[in-house]
Amino acid sequence: MAFETVQYDAAGGLAVITLNRPEKFNSFTRQMHADLQEALKVAEKDSTVRCIVITGAGKAFCAGQDLTDLGDISLGNAVQRYYNPLILKIRSIQKPVLAAVNGVAAGAGMSLALACDLRVASDKAFFTTAFVNIGLVPDSAASYFLPRLVGLTKAAELTLLGERVAAAEAERIGLINKVVPEGEFSSAWQAWANKLASGPCAQGMIKRMLNQSLNNNLEQQLELEAWFQEVIVDSEDAREGIAAFVEKRSPQFKGR
Repeated sequence: MAFETVQYDAAGGLAVITLNRPEKFNSFTRQMHADLQEALKVAEKDSTVRCIVITGAGKAFCAGQDLTDLGDISLGNAVQRYYNPLILKIRSIQKPVLAAVNGVAAGAGMSLALACDLRVASDKAFFTTAFVNIGLVPDSAASYFLPRLVGLTKAAELTLLGERVAAAEAERIGLINKVVPEGEFSSAWQAWANKLASGPCAQGMIKRMLNQSLNNNLEQQLELEAWFQEVIVDSEDAREGIAAFVEKRSPQFKGR
């Protein structure tokens, strides 16, 4: 499927969405928002796609907003119109979304990575909230995800100082899941993506459970777990998984 500012490739259970404005460090424009939203919708509806990967072309993952592309819309309105629906779409898709962070993830580009379920980064990548450096406040849910990932004190440091965080440090503080040498980057994220793409339909429910756990108390989460378990046990994948366990073989999940 062809888009103007993103590349979409679907095969083997994976949909790989590549932000494709390398000459501008894959910074967001209105067209890129439209393309990325549509690509996510295509991947969401495609029953053969069981894992979505977001990455960047060239040396950058995403450098945030292209400030020359705002036109006559205010920044606050742009956040409400474009960024908020994007973050909500990523969190609501009932498929795992992996950020393969190949280079700089700055501002809303960092927020984009944080909204994904898992993050694998090249050792050449770095992260910066950046907003405060130009007199702005964090948006695109950076102020939501950061305290939950790294704690309030570290989140304050990252947002108030706006300094660069190297990939190794990002892994150490829990901002990302894994950092790998640049030469091993593609094989590393592909290995995780392929494992997710061969996983059971329970992955979608796990994502929903984790999302809801952020606002539930213990009793509510226990009830949610029991309800989801009652639903998922009747799935084809659960029956296959249980049978494979009993028969001491590897399960062959079909995503349903």
